Amino acid sequence: MFDAILIDKTDDAQSVSQTQIDTDHLPEGDVLVEIAYSTLNYKDALAITGASPVVRKFPMVPGIDFAGIVRESSHPDYKAGDKVVLNGWGVGEVHWGGLAKFARVKGDWLVPLPEAISMKRAMAIGTAGYTAMLCVQALEEHGVAPDAGPVAVTGAAGGVGSVAVTLLAGRGYEVAAVTGREEEADFLTSLGASSIVARDELSGKPRALNKERFAGGVDVAGSTVLANLLSMTRYGGTVAACGLAAGMDLPASVAPFILRGVTLAGVDSVMCPAPRRRAAWDALAAELDMEKLDALSVELPFSEVIDAAPKFLKGQIRGRVIVPVAPELG
Repeated sequence: MFDAILIDKTDDAQSVSQTQIDTDHLPEGDVLVEIAYSTLNYKDALAITGASPVVRKFPMVPGIDFAGIVRESSHPDYKAGDKVVLNGWGVGEVHWGGLAKFARVKGDWLVPLPEAISMKRAMAIGTAGYTAMLCVQALEEHGVAPDAGPVAVTGAAGGVGSVAVTLLAGRGYEVAAVTGREEEADFLTSLGASSIVARDELSGKPRALNKERFAGGVDVAGSTVLANLLSMTRYGGTVAACGLAAGMDLPASVAPFILRGVTLAGVDSVMCPAPRRRAAWDALAAELDMEKLDALSVELPFSEVIDAAPKFLKGQIRGRVIVPVAPELG
């Protein structure tokens, strides 16, 4: 028996509890992982609160991230004792996730943990940090160079945004951190932001084209914020979009695309192919300032995850939230 957070649903009523589960009840998979650390992400908070229909199969153990040690494996790439990390693949949505002491998953979903990254720091990075790297790589692949001009990062004080600010600054970019929390200005500057942009500047009714302001951007918001960012992007620039915190709609025009040659690059972390995942994790191991990573991370006891989920959705928690499950594993 082991501890887990379990979401269930009866009729139209959802319930969430910390409970005990037998390993025999774990779903099918060819690798059993003992989890050292997990996280609380935006998607996890939506699942736990029921604020959005993230969970598509009940009962469900949430947690789209985990890092741990392989205990049993019939997969050719993994053996007992290997340290691994998992992000996405529907884990925490349609397959039991990481907010538990054990997880049984498909080995194809796992990534070997780079030696330079501890399991705790792997979860400080988590899906948010891994997604941030995918966004930075997308900007680079589309030709947005450090000397092109400022790059905007929306939701800069959040999980994806804070890591994106750090990564971009580390690569020499001028980072314009967009946030609705003025009190986070010093924090964002410490991560490498060159300027702070009030979210209100990107929240008004979008125009077809605004004054060219940014060479590119990383957007976690969608909706009006993304539409305004696109309208402010310079000729030939690229915006990497990976989130929908402000909504799934996009009230934009085609003007930035056909008059300025702007590229909207979609970034998906959930079903991202394994080679690209490994490349992103290798880049994180090589580039990410671990001291800054520690500064933007907080630990949340396993017993407090359920109560913290609503606060997360209200933007009351800064940066990356690490959940120790079995920290003694290393």
